[in-house]
Amino acid sequence: MSKLILSFKVNGVGRDVVVDSNSTLLEVLREDLALTGAKEGCGEGACGSCTVLLDGAPVRSCLTLALEARDREVTTIEGLAQGGKLTPVQEAFVNHGAVQCGFCTPGMILSATAFLAQNPDPTESQVRYALSGNICRCTGYAKMVEAVLAAAAAIREGE
Repeated sequence: MSKLILSFKVNGVGRDVVVDSNSTLLEVLREDLALTGAKEGCGEGACGSCTVLLDGAPVRSCLTLALEARDREVTTIEGLAQGGKLTPVQEAFVNHGAVQCGFCTPGMILSATAFLAQNPDPTESQVRYALSGNICRCTGYAKMVEAVLAAAAAIREGE
């Protein structure tokens, strides 16, 4: 296994990390950078708990080689809130009781954030489809869907 320097931005900050050529993005975020919001649920890309944004698009960090992030921007759940202020999506998840155990929450919020950036006025069906790649073992998703719809309304209203 060869060691390489990975230069990338994480949550707006330039980082240089020495990584193994086969390290996953999840391993680098959690083990090297102590950003533990992304979780390894299945290790197969099926559950979505490891979701982060790579140049604004959701990716499964357990399946993404860290070197794929070279010279790119990674956003984790730790990087969403700015100046201690939650984003509309984070705020809506809290206000609508869409946070249960919290294991899937970071991936759900990042998926919803990317989705709403592309579709600011979604239907319930579109929200359900957008979240379908994220598995929650605690709830029936109704509160999460309500939260994303509320966040979309708040974003459109400029809150």
